[in-house]
Amino acid sequence: MKNLFVTLLMLVLCFSSCKKEVKTEIESSKAVDSIKTEDSIAEKPLDSAAQMKAWMEYATPGSPHKMMADEAGTWNCDMTFWEEGGSKPEKASSTANIKMILGGRYQEANYQGTMMGQPFEGKSTLAYNNASKEYTTTFIDNMGTGMMVATGKYDDKTKSMELKGEMVSPINGKKTPYREVYTIVDATTRKMEMYDTKKGKEYKSMEIIMKKK
Repeated sequence: MKNLFVTLLMLVLCFSSCKKEVKTEIESSKAVDSIKTEDSIAEKPLDSAAQMKAWMEYATPGSPHKMMADEAGTWNCDMTFWEEGGSKPEKASSTANIKMILGGRYQEANYQGTMMGQPFEGKSTLAYNNASKEYTTTFIDNMGTGMMVATGKYDDKTKSMELKGEMVSPINGKKTPYREVYTIVDATTRKMEMYDTKKGKEYKSMEIIMKKK
């Protein structure tokens, strides 16, 4: 009799546990369905006319592109470099030919000059993304095999653009952050400053004063 009572008790407990698991599964299923429904409502696609309007706005050059186009022309560049904070500066010079490409949507600059006694060539691009409201700059040259990419925003009060990115050190192969500040001094003068990081400390590694011909 005692064994029968224990068996019945175990069956009751098992039945109760199974009911709870089924109830939990049903509630979980309902919750997931609710989330899916809410997501479906939130992600309701735009109609074709609204999508076309969004793409047109994305592809149409605006005032930031006009500001970039104002720099088209030839610039003399006086370049100063520092190996690390407080070190003796090194000087170089180059010429930048700037133009707008792809229907005035991007700026392209081609640099030619001399650096460390060697012929120097470089190319940069500058884009303003209408969707993200950010600028992106890229730079490549004949002094390496990597590409520098930085992103940032323009401050109308200071007339400057701060861009941040990462570069790979050829010494140890590690990525290190860098910061670039591009300032519109006046209609014919630009200043570009670059800050690198060494041993966890930021220092000014380059300054370029650009004068339009």
